[in-house]
Amino acid sequence: MNFDFADEAPKLAMLLYGVVAFVAVVGGLLLLLDVVPTWLARRRQARLAAAVAAGRPLEPGRRRSREGLFALFFLLPTVLMLGIGLVIPAIRTLVLSLRNGDSTQWVGLRNYGWMVDRPEIVDILWNTALWVLLVPLLATSVGLIYAVLVDRARLEALAKSLIFLPMAISFVGAGIIWKFVYAFRPAEADQIGLLNQIWVWLGGEPQQWLANPPLNTLLLIVVMIWIQAGFAMVVLSAAIKAIPTDMVEAARIDGVNAWQQFWRITLPGIRPALVVVVVTISIATLKLFDIVRTMTNGNFNTNVIATEMYNQAFRYGQTGQGSALAVVLFILVIPIVIYQVRSLRRQREV
Repeated sequence: MNFDFADEAPKLAMLLYGVVAFVAVVGGLLLLLDVVPTWLARRRQARLAAAVAAGRPLEPGRRRSREGLFALFFLLPTVLMLGIGLVIPAIRTLVLSLRNGDSTQWVGLRNYGWMVDRPEIVDILWNTALWVLLVPLLATSVGLIYAVLVDRARLEALAKSLIFLPMAISFVGAGIIWKFVYAFRPAEADQIGLLNQIWVWLGGEPQQWLANPPLNTLLLIVVMIWIQAGFAMVVLSAAIKAIPTDMVEAARIDGVNAWQQFWRITLPGIRPALVVVVVTISIATLKLFDIVRTMTNGNFNTNVIATEMYNQAFRYGQTGQGSALAVVLFILVIPIVIYQVRSLRRQREV
């Protein structure tokens, strides 16, 4: 293949201009967010110092007004990005959910009624509920058990690094790894899947694990637990180390055994961290897409809301139905977020 510089030069120039413009814009924004707040802070400190030196401190109302403007300056970029990246798309998705597949006419709540009338969509909702029920509970339990067992043990850092390592792998990468673990080959062939090889050693016949519902959904859930347990372990381990040492020592002097110490001291002491971990993993599970898409593509009754939303909107061209599923997913996340906000507020008041 010959490269004609004369033909490709305009494209290369446009690409170069785009890169330069991107770097200039990003660099300008970073400079603005770094230099301007620093300058405003120094100017404010200088004014306060001058006012105090002159014996005329700023009035409380005026001071609060300036502090509010100063805080608004920092919040404005975040609010702007949330509006562009979250609020506007959410409103557009809600509008699309009330229109037909090609968004040419209004259909009202017909797309939401479609979800109730279709048995496969009801199965998808039950699958998602199973994910949300099992993954946060089991991942948090595994992380908590591991955090308690390795706390202040020898090679603690190495042990924590090993269980945290899956967090460094993308969901797609984890799905590919575990797809090989569950791989199937006929009985007369050599097994490349670890699970089938162990099953054959135990005297069983090779199984198509990912094609047998509902076991396949449980096996996919194992992958998510494997990834999220490391996150739970890190957060809960930090919370355990934050428990006052004198409280632990006093309990040991009183003759409390390890089991009693866990239930009466460790668990109440890390309750806020437990709430954060469960809520975070629950939201991540509700949005799950990559693992199911990579390992089964939603076949064999393993679909969840996110994968079906993608299929309806982008594979089948049913934008309205895909948007309706997205709205349902958003509604399911809202109670979890509200619970998290209230828990943090109660913790702050205490």
